[in-house]
Amino acid sequence: MLSLAVVVGACNTANNKKTDENANPFFSEYGTPFEVPTFDKIKIEHYMPALKKGLNEHKTEIDAIVNSTEEASFANTIEAMEYSGALLSKVLSVFYNQMGVQSNKEIRALAKEASPLMSAHSDDISLNAKLFERVKAVYEQHKGGSELNAEQARLLTETYKGFVRSGANLDEDAKTKLRTINKDMSMTSLQFGQNQLAEDNGWKLEITDEAQLAGLPEGVRAAMADAAGEEGKWAVSLHKPSWIPFLQYAENRTLREQVYNAWMNRGNNNNENDNKKNLANLASLRVKKANVLGYNSWAAYILEENMAKNAEGVYNLLDNLWERALPVAKAEVVAMQEMIDAEGGGFKLASHDWWYYAEKVRKAKYDLDDETLRPYFELNNVREGLFYVVEKLYGIKMITRTDIPTPHEDAFAYEVQEANGDHIGVLFMDFHPRESKRGGAWMSSYRKQSVKKGTDVTPVITTVFNFSKATGDKPALLSFNEVSTMFHEMGHALHGLLSQCTYNSLSGTSVARDFVELPSQIMEHWAAEPEVLKHFAKHYETGEVIPDELIAKMTASGKFNQGFVTVEYLAASILDMNWHTITDTELRDADTFENKAMKKIGLINEIIPRYKSTYFGHIFSGGYSSGYYAYIWAEVLDSDAFMAFKETGDLFNQEKATAFRNNVLARGGTAEAMDLYINFRGAAPTIDALLEKRGLADPK
Repeated sequence: MLSLAVVVGACNTANNKKTDENANPFFSEYGTPFEVPTFDKIKIEHYMPALKKGLNEHKTEIDAIVNSTEEASFANTIEAMEYSGALLSKVLSVFYNQMGVQSNKEIRALAKEASPLMSAHSDDISLNAKLFERVKAVYEQHKGGSELNAEQARLLTETYKGFVRSGANLDEDAKTKLRTINKDMSMTSLQFGQNQLAEDNGWKLEITDEAQLAGLPEGVRAAMADAAGEEGKWAVSLHKPSWIPFLQYAENRTLREQVYNAWMNRGNNNNENDNKKNLANLASLRVKKANVLGYNSWAAYILEENMAKNAEGVYNLLDNLWERALPVAKAEVVAMQEMIDAEGGGFKLASHDWWYYAEKVRKAKYDLDDETLRPYFELNNVREGLFYVVEKLYGIKMITRTDIPTPHEDAFAYEVQEANGDHIGVLFMDFHPRESKRGGAWMSSYRKQSVKKGTDVTPVITTVFNFSKATGDKPALLSFNEVSTMFHEMGHALHGLLSQCTYNSLSGTSVARDFVELPSQIMEHWAAEPEVLKHFAKHYETGEVIPDELIAKMTASGKFNQGFVTVEYLAASILDMNWHTITDTELRDADTFENKAMKKIGLINEIIPRYKSTYFGHIFSGGYSSGYYAYIWAEVLDSDAFMAFKETGDLFNQEKATAFRNNVLARGGTAEAMDLYINFRGAAPTIDALLEKRGLADPK
């Protein structure tokens, strides 16, 4: 592999430039089915030349708009901007997606080199006074009503607002200050994410004494043996499929505490991957940016564009739920302490004990645990059950394709078709952990849906997971939480795949942050329905359909441990809001700030926030700053929306499914989120269905 410096240097000579461009997959059509990226041909040395050429092309296109002698119009300004930067988008969509699933030292170094270039380029556009003059002229032209259709009007409004929110109205001194802040924010956020990945991969507990495996099911032991890779050793890592079952079943309390502490202290070990300074700097930089733009806090700036509109609206929801959930969590502590005392444990329940004793209480109360269910959730069967649901709801077909390049050799490719065979898009699914992949689960796009100058651009969507692997002679067997996650990410994928918008910047998941989780979370409801479970939940050895007795236990235990689940989530959401309602630029000590915030809301010692600050990637290296509350906000929507199906007595009611597809999935961000929801449901949502679902309606 050539070093980046050598490749970039070679491109400075005319002869080598021609050769390199001929060899660079980004500089021509991919020539693959549906123009899917040629992942097998794209090399590290291709990115920077393509990125720089994309930047130059985009700059030339923007300059042409700015310097046009024609009067500014929707077509020659707004649409021209929308269609510009094709090569740059092509490169970045591959690069950033691959950085998440196939990271290495070279890609991380390249990201650090690309970040300031992208920050400067973005600012060169959003802070271009002459460009904004043209955008503003078109906006003023059509403000009182015009010949634009609804989507064109929405694009115009969003484009204008985007410029204003990016600082287009600032004076030159303020713009210069903003450029510096944006650059620093970009680099700091990138470093936070890279540190988090290093922490996730940098710790492993090796066990050589088999007696220390007491309590662990056979499947968990086998997975640990595979992770160790050496006879007579077992290993636990900080990937969810590893540490969660260990905390649930390992009888050795000391080892459970060791694993738990390693997990909860990621980014907080005072080493080269420590994130305390990064997040403190980022919180301060965000206040500085908000202030430059005329807002008193980052939350005020972000929430203006969300359904919640302001921090008060978010806190009202979170506080309401907190008051209901905390008593339930405290009752759960009592139940677990009673079990500890009955066993003669002689200790007080600690946060590292929760997973273990919650599992024991569930087993005692409902005769049910994850390992009882796991044999019925073989990965391929779950995937086919998921496809069954989406095909029955929306009349689409999922066709396995082996002739389409995939983002990684572990990923699978599917063509998505309408019932009549018309092509909709391509879906990738990448299921298992590896060191080059960041943790968690997500959906993204290599190409979004749009209509470009009359030509349909079909979406290329990816879903990425970190599910339990096959071990020994057993296939990959999922926990029910992992089953729900697969359905969840497929909901996001449908939002991207079934989009029917004209403009890329409005299509698919380009919606308010607290609306984007509705399509994903509503899918989780189908995963737990007996009618659906009976279709895909089959014992991997016998083929036996999950018995009614087990389904009844699942249903009965559906509200079990919801105090914990809700409280740990709300604590993280409140922590996010507290970091981003700060109105000064003081650099705060992360631990002190977090401890004070949790003490203020009365978080009990037995629970920690779902994400502590130093590994809260959603808000410090992802897109959820001032927005982690979105999951519970959207759960109000999804619980209410699913009731629309339940009320008909038909989980696959075609009238409701068509209404959801046409008014939510197909519309992207072409209208206000609440308007889209009401168009589907006929009324605004209420909180009642959510409270009932979580067992919080009457928390006595």
